[in-house]
Amino acid sequence: MNINEILSVCDHTLLKQEATWSDIQNLCDEARKYHTASVCIPPCFVADAHAYLGKDIPVCTVIGFPNGNMTTKTKLYETEDALKNGADEIDMVININMLKSNRTDYVLSEIKQLKSLCDKNILKVIIETCLLTEEEKIEMCRIVSASGADYIKTSTGFSAAGATFDDKKYVDPAVKIKAAGGISTLEDAQKFIELGADRLGTSRVVKIAKQMGD
Repeated sequence: MNINEILSVCDHTLLKQEATWSDIQNLCDEARKYHTASVCIPPCFVADAHAYLGKDIPVCTVIGFPNGNMTTKTKLYETEDALKNGADEIDMVININMLKSNRTDYVLSEIKQLKSLCDKNILKVIIETCLLTEEEKIEMCRIVSASGADYIKTSTGFSAAGATFDDKKYVDPAVKIKAAGGISTLEDAQKFIELGADRLGTSRVVKIAKQMGD
């Protein structure tokens, strides 16, 4: 697998609190140059990025980020606003508090409501695997499979750890997988793809591509 194939499944990501519009513009320029799957950026920059990129590269943003414990109504408002501003893809964080309180119906209902709002726009569901037991991972694969969401995503990149090779696949084949957090080498990226990841959330692969071009 060559680096261009890996780049084509990368959501080129910048979600740091200190990121400026100039940083986001640079991210968009890199995404165009290296033909990444999308740019994944904070909601406040979606409208500007949509205008800047046009239809060149899809714009992805995050909802309920990074903790996921706001109300469903709040997440729905965030999602509606992001879509109006031109977001093509939504990465939402589940309510881990509710999952660990065994309120799985709440978690499922929330995802289904966001997917209904997204309609044909892609919805990725961040389950934050580093905070879950193996049983909770299995349960979240079942929930995401039943929800109609398009992807299950391992991590925010803002918690105790990111994606690991030990994260197992219990999800319906119709639901794709996005590995995110801590993907720092081409070897890591290729291994995650070989293990079944359809998307990667990272900025490191573009940095490697730039270094290879120097």
